[in-house]
Amino acid sequence: MSNKAKGSKAEREVFDMFIQNHFRAVRVAGSGAMENADCDIIAGKKGDGKYAIEAKSSKKPVKYITKEQIESFMIFSDIFGLKPVIAVRFNRLGWFFLNPKNMKNSGKNWVINEETARLKGKRFSQFFLKENSKKDKKEKGNTLNDTEIIDDYMKDNYIDNDSDEIE
Repeated sequence: MSNKAKGSKAEREVFDMFIQNHFRAVRVAGSGAMENADCDIIAGKKGDGKYAIEAKSSKKPVKYITKEQIESFMIFSDIFGLKPVIAVRFNRLGWFFLNPKNMKNSGKNWVINEETARLKGKRFSQFFLKENSKKDKKEKGNTLNDTEIIDDYMKDNYIDNDSDEIE
């Protein structure tokens, strides 16, 4: 399997985690291969954060990422108001999600090793769902079905209360 195929497989794994946890997510076309495709996945959920994800995997106990790539990723995240997240998978350890500030500077690259991933990284549910579980407990019993959510969204964002016309 080529490095590009391995990278795409890793991105799909992370993408699937978001979808399985009821986030909206998109894989960015050409990420890693084209100029101006500065992250791998964009994901979010109403009421939760919106994230730019850079997904990396490694057979080795360390993953190097060029400073140029991280700089572009951070600028992209800032422009779109997304929280930048590094998703890294070490074989036999699984996925860890980290704030980019937890990477180490090696001079030429930014580095994430297994030890840093274990100490500073979190699993998907810890990183993305921890805050939401508190909200969900408070709001339990106040759930809306999909039609009600769409109706409320349309009323709040597109329908003038004085008329029934869409703006």
